[in-house]
Amino acid sequence: MHMHKFEKLWLTFGAAALLIFLTVLGVSAFYLGNQPPSCMLTIDPAKVDETKPFTEPGLHKVEGEEWDYELIFVASAFQYNPGKIEVPNGATVKVKATTKDVIHGFSVAGTNINMMLTPGFISEYITTFNKPGEFLVLCNEYCGVGHHMMNSRIEVVEQ
Repeated sequence: MHMHKFEKLWLTFGAAALLIFLTVLGVSAFYLGNQPPSCMLTIDPAKVDETKPFTEPGLHKVEGEEWDYELIFVASAFQYNPGKIEVPNGATVKVKATTKDVIHGFSVAGTNINMMLTPGFISEYITTFNKPGEFLVLCNEYCGVGHHMMNSRIEVVEQ
């Protein structure tokens, strides 16, 4: 079989690029220990209400961290707990959320917060609320017949 010299050149280039990509991926995954964020924190879905910090959903002031507040959410059958929360304008907030039953979405309209809540895992997102107003928290993963009623509100207020 005869191959043109440009065909050999492109095959060599493609094989080299694939080898470099797989090497970088392997070093990142195994040597540096990088993992998807969802693998970091787990929780027993049957004991969410008994496991801190999910025993007290809501906004909590935090000292000695790079964020000012921790916002705890628990999703369950067609509701978020808490249903409404006030956050000070300009505050850096670490949102921690989990679910007790099925996969739920956690999307805050008008912000860059968009997480998937999976039973057995804790999702985290750090953001700063710089715009006063009311933001709607929606479930963007179909979770059952009451999915369309599942929402919460985050109100960003001036201090």
